[in-house]
Amino acid sequence: MTDDEVSSLIEAAKEKVRPAWERLYELEAANHGRVLRAFQECRVRSFHLQSGTGYGYDDPAREIMEEVFAAVFQCEAAIVRPQLASGTHALWVCLDALLGPGDHLIAVSGPPYDTLRNAITGGSAHSLRRKGVTYSEVPLTSEGELDFAGLQQALTPNTRILFLQRSKGYMWRPGLGAEAIRALAAWRDEKAPWAIVMIDNCYGEFVEPLEPGAAGADLIAGSLIKNPGGTLAPGGGYIAGRRDLIDVIADRVTAPGLGLHVGPTLGTARHILQGLYLAPHLVAEALAGLALASYVFEELGYEVTPRWSDPPRDSVLAVRLGSPELLLEFCRSIQAASPVDSDARPEPGPLPGYEHRVVMAAGTFIQGSSSELSADGPVRPPYAAFMQGGVSRVQIALALHHVVPVLARGN
Repeated sequence: MTDDEVSSLIEAAKEKVRPAWERLYELEAANHGRVLRAFQECRVRSFHLQSGTGYGYDDPAREIMEEVFAAVFQCEAAIVRPQLASGTHALWVCLDALLGPGDHLIAVSGPPYDTLRNAITGGSAHSLRRKGVTYSEVPLTSEGELDFAGLQQALTPNTRILFLQRSKGYMWRPGLGAEAIRALAAWRDEKAPWAIVMIDNCYGEFVEPLEPGAAGADLIAGSLIKNPGGTLAPGGGYIAGRRDLIDVIADRVTAPGLGLHVGPTLGTARHILQGLYLAPHLVAEALAGLALASYVFEELGYEVTPRWSDPPRDSVLAVRLGSPELLLEFCRSIQAASPVDSDARPEPGPLPGYEHRVVMAAGTFIQGSSSELSADGPVRPPYAAFMQGGVSRVQIALALHHVVPVLARGN
């Protein structure tokens, strides 16, 4: 395609997806209002932006961050720490704290993200399997919905956690939103009232007007360099949920008896709080740009999930490319459109916790930040690329000028 043809396709797509953009303005307003109210009701002060050091005893920044996150995510309490290295780390801490020998874990949305699945079933001496936890996976139905008949078959009296991953991860499936979480919580109340509904909220923050805590979830966890970090958080993770669960998990994050009372914020407080405040706007912008990309990719003949007109359930767009060569070229085109390391050429390689080689494009200011525009995928069929984030719809539209010629040649 010529440059003029690419520009015409993108401009026509902008007009087509405008109804979806209008809905995202309303989503942004609802979520921004909720975040602003949380900051005001928690009485955030300028001195809260100054971070503690050392042990972090009585660190006011940590205390206000955790109070605000609990309010924003509609939960009783929260743990927000730069010491949580990733979303996988935050999720693992929850599972390791709450599950013991003989307990049973069900992944109700099929296989979880590669790194977490390895922590559950892998050969490490610290994996849940080696710890004596039993594990089941119940795939989604062919329509991409929770399989409650399958859950009933997997359920045992020892089932302790029903684990739902909102984002598609590296699976070809739709994201899951508040409706699925509400249905799971209702099923739990009837069939297994002793079980905990736990949500991997990565890529799901602010894509709907309410969070899992308001839909019946007991516990959620995620990464600060994804949606809630607003491109400013330099790292870290968060956990939010019922206060009794948070108290147990806090002893695993630090040490028994120390719990929530230690842990310095180490200069991150302003970036984490300001990023959270900006996050509803940035997530809405990312969703708008991904809707634009979804329409364009379909116009070029590629299968995508979600389609541009679908209500968002996560901030990830998957495009089925069909070959390892095209997957590599797709990621290279995203890298070339980046503000950092735009001249780098991504190559597939092994990554800790992944079964297959992965190609990753992330010319981001924060290493690996998925709230900035990135794309990656495992080198395995169907050779799908997964686009995440983006600081604005404009950034994604500019990136399409690099991506569209690649996809046009590939088809």
